[in-house]
Amino acid sequence: MNAELSARQTAILRRVVEEYVASGQPVGSKTLVARGGLGVSPSTVRSELAELELRGLLTHPHTSAGRVPTARGYRLFVDALLEHPEPRPPEFPLELAAGRGEVEAALQATTEMLSQLTSLLALVSGPPLASATVRHVEVLLLQPQVAMALVITSTGGVTKRVAVFDAPVDAGLANWAAQYLNEQVAGLELGSHRLSRRLDNPDLGERERVFLGALRPAFSDRGENEQRLYVGGAAALLVDAPRQELATYRDLLEVLEQRAALLQVLREALDPRRVFVRVGQELDHPALSELALVGAPYGVANRPLGAVSLLGPLRMDYGNAIQSVRAAALELSRFVSELYDER
Repeated sequence: MNAELSARQTAILRRVVEEYVASGQPVGSKTLVARGGLGVSPSTVRSELAELELRGLLTHPHTSAGRVPTARGYRLFVDALLEHPEPRPPEFPLELAAGRGEVEAALQATTEMLSQLTSLLALVSGPPLASATVRHVEVLLLQPQVAMALVITSTGGVTKRVAVFDAPVDAGLANWAAQYLNEQVAGLELGSHRLSRRLDNPDLGERERVFLGALRPAFSDRGENEQRLYVGGAAALLVDAPRQELATYRDLLEVLEQRAALLQVLREALDPRRVFVRVGQELDHPALSELALVGAPYGVANRPLGAVSLLGPLRMDYGNAIQSVRAAALELSRFVSELYDER
C-alpha cells in the first residue's frame, strides 16, 4: 500500500477503511482485534493507530478512541486496490442490445443500473459529436427560399441547419444535394477534413458549391468536444445520506445544474487506459472536496469516447465501485463498437 508503512500498519489501515465503510462508525482497537487476523495485542494496535494518525492517514472526529480515514488514508487504500485489480470484472447486469443508433437510451440505462447497484450517483459522458459518422442526410425545402439539412449520425444523433436564400431554391438543386451528400459524405466523421473537402469539391459548379456551403453548419456547427452527460441516481441521493453529508450533497446537486462543469471534471480525471479514482481535493472543484470519483473509460480500438463513473462520499465501497464501472465500461465498449463497425 505504501513503502513507508510496515506490513502491519498497511493491514491495520486497510481494516480501518473497510470497517468504517461498512459501519459508518469510528473504528477502535477493540473492534480491530475482535475481528481477528492481526495477531497482535490491543495495545500494539492502539500504538499503530496513533502512528497512522501522526502520518495523516487517520483522524478521530471527537474524544473517542475510534479513528476514521482521512482523504490521504483513502488514497493509499485505493492505490492498493488499483495495483491488484481483479482479472476480469463481473458481467454488467444490463444487456445493451437496443436498436442501432440508440446510444442515448443505452447511456441513460447504464447510469440508472449503476446507481441502483451502488447507491451512488452515476455519471456517463457520451461520445463527442465529432466522433460520430454521417449515416444519412435529408435536404428539405421548407419554403421556396428556405432549405433545411438534416444529418443523422452513426450514434443516432441528429443535427440540422436551416438556410435562407435571397431567391427561391430550385427543387432539383435540393434533390441533387441530398443525393450528392449521401453518396459522398456518408461514413465520414463530422468535422473531418475529408468531409470538408467533399463539401468544397472544386469540380462542382458555383451554384452547387454555394448551396452546399449554406448547409455546411449542419456538419460542423457543434464543437468537436461537445458531449452530453447522463446522470442516474440524483433523485434518491439525499434519501439515505447521513446528516453530516447533507451539506456536501446539496453542493453537488448545485453542480449537477452545471453539466459543463461536471464534464470538465470528468475530462480532467479521465485516464484513457485504465480505471481512475480521484479523492477529495484531487477533483479540484470546491463543491466536490468531500467526495470521491471512480471511473473507467469506454470506447473503441484504444480510442476512448467517454467515461463511466460513480460519484459519492469519501466513505464509499471503493472495491465495488471499481468493479462496477469496469463492468459497465466493458459492456458500453462492446455496444459502441458494434455501432462504429458499421461505418
